[in-house]
Amino acid sequence: MSYETLDYSVREGILTLTLNRPDHLNAFTVTMANELVAAFGRASREAEVRAIVVTGAGRAFCAGMDLAVGGNVFGLDESQRPTLKDMHERLDDAAIFKGVRDTGGRVTLAIYDCTKPVIAAINGPAVGIGATMTLAMDIRLASEKAKIGFVFGRLGIVPEACSSWFLPRIVGIQQALEWTYSADILSADEAKAGGLLKAVYAPDKLLEEAYKLAHKFTDQRSPVAVALTRQMMYRNAAQAHPLEAHRVDSLAVFYTSVDDGKEGVKAFLEKRAPQFNSSIEQMPPFYPWWT
Repeated sequence: MSYETLDYSVREGILTLTLNRPDHLNAFTVTMANELVAAFGRASREAEVRAIVVTGAGRAFCAGMDLAVGGNVFGLDESQRPTLKDMHERLDDAAIFKGVRDTGGRVTLAIYDCTKPVIAAINGPAVGIGATMTLAMDIRLASEKAKIGFVFGRLGIVPEACSSWFLPRIVGIQQALEWTYSADILSADEAKAGGLLKAVYAPDKLLEEAYKLAHKFTDQRSPVAVALTRQMMYRNAAQAHPLEAHRVDSLAVFYTSVDDGKEGVKAFLEKRAPQFNSSIEQMPPFYPWWT
């Protein structure tokens, strides 16, 4: 499968997904949105992919929406007058899907549904959707040259890509509001101090560190247990009562314990590395429990 705006490369179980419009600072387009949704869906299904590192080609990560395109730059149909009822009842109707739905949100929902750990390696400027798409990723690392901005206020619009759900969960409501109200451009160190980034590295060390982390998450780990853990953390954390987490946890422990769990216990007792044989194609029967 080929892409116009992305590079999809798998090595040693790690997918490097590169935003690949370097002449445009990897500015986001509707085509890129569609390709990212497809790429994350593909990565979720492919057993050879154990983790995903997302980065940008050239000197930028993503300079935000490409504002140079004609018409409505967000690809929206201005002839419509959509309502919240439409968004509940007609979300996947062609008119709403193509003309109303936020393209960045479709990307972050695809990342949210992903079965593999996702690490952002923010190599340069990441503003607008370039910043918000990383919020659905599990870990954010950045180069010392990175600049990050939730700049929607400068354009007279609001944060998108489900960032009103993700950002306060990552950095807290006070920091999320300050950054979105002010629309400031943050240095990598400022973003780390605010809780957005795990670490900041020299540019030539960024991908190396991202790959180290990806292998730490996946080497000698059960792919099914990792996939379940990712979805349990995101979905159960948003439940109103821990009893909902208990229901899912119980099923997840049950099914992993009768499969890879047996090998894991045996390996521990025999003081050797485990040899897990499960595949992402063998998810337990209760998955996906949220549908």
